Amino acid sequence: MNISEIKLVNKKNRRLNKRDVTLICMASVSLVFLLVFSYLPMAGILFAFKDGNKSLNIINAMFEADWTLDNFKALFADKDFWAVFWNTIRINVLMLLFNFPIPILFALLINEVRHKQFRGTVQVLSNFPHFISWVVYGGIVISLTDANTGIVNPILEVLGLSSKENPVDLNLAQYFYPKIIIVSIIKGAGWGSIVYTAAIAGIDQSLYEAAIIDGANRFARARHITLPQILPTVMVFLLLNVSRLMNNSFEQFYIFQTTANQSTTRVLATYMYSLGFTYRNYSTATALSLFEGVISLILLMSTNTIAKKLTGEGLY
Repeated sequence: MNISEIKLVNKKNRRLNKRDVTLICMASVSLVFLLVFSYLPMAGILFAFKDGNKSLNIINAMFEADWTLDNFKALFADKDFWAVFWNTIRINVLMLLFNFPIPILFALLINEVRHKQFRGTVQVLSNFPHFISWVVYGGIVISLTDANTGIVNPILEVLGLSSKENPVDLNLAQYFYPKIIIVSIIKGAGWGSIVYTAAIAGIDQSLYEAAIIDGANRFARARHITLPQILPTVMVFLLLNVSRLMNNSFEQFYIFQTTANQSTTRVLATYMYSLGFTYRNYSTATALSLFEGVISLILLMSTNTIAKKLTGEGLY
């Protein structure tokens, strides 16, 4: 084949077929979505350095208001901010310690189930809560844990932890941490295990066969084969979870928030909402969002560096 024939073949190979066009269209929709909802709103960061609190015209304030750092000074001088900040850290650290390992353990358990129909049923049922919005799911939890009409208190009475004369109100502040951890595990464990289940399915089966021949039981195979093989996936999600120590779902916490439990239910997401929409301190709320993003970036970069030194695995 001469050079001219090679060039002709290359030109034919470079032509787009229907499959390529379909893939490009699908990728373009994702890029447009990111551009509109992720990158264009980043122009609002300017508002953190503008005097735009209580402004009636946000667009004009963004470009015409005076430059200032008073928004950060006011934020860091606010006692409520620091109370919410440390409450957010406590909640997210606890959720990282308890909620992160559960999907991994659940995936390991699912992998040991040999009955395909039973395994599929368990996976479907465990994934179902993920598709219920936090507004609906939180309302169900509040109803179930109500001190007078909920079903949880009769169960606690049987266990000797409550009584009809003095029922336990699980919606109070002192019970919020264990409550949010448990309901988050129920809602997210099944969905979170999908990635780990897929990673386990990609492990070379000859490793298990060799381990069985050597006499390794199921626990030993999970410990010495499964976990090391899915370690890269675990590290990626661990790093992403650590970087989100400052972030929370607004709906997840706002639905449980009452005047009696604000000391434990208020996180940065709900505090930012109250700053921006209740008190109309738009610039201060933007400063808080920027501060949260910077801390998340620092956490991601530092934990990635530590993880690469300790395990050799990381995001980049």
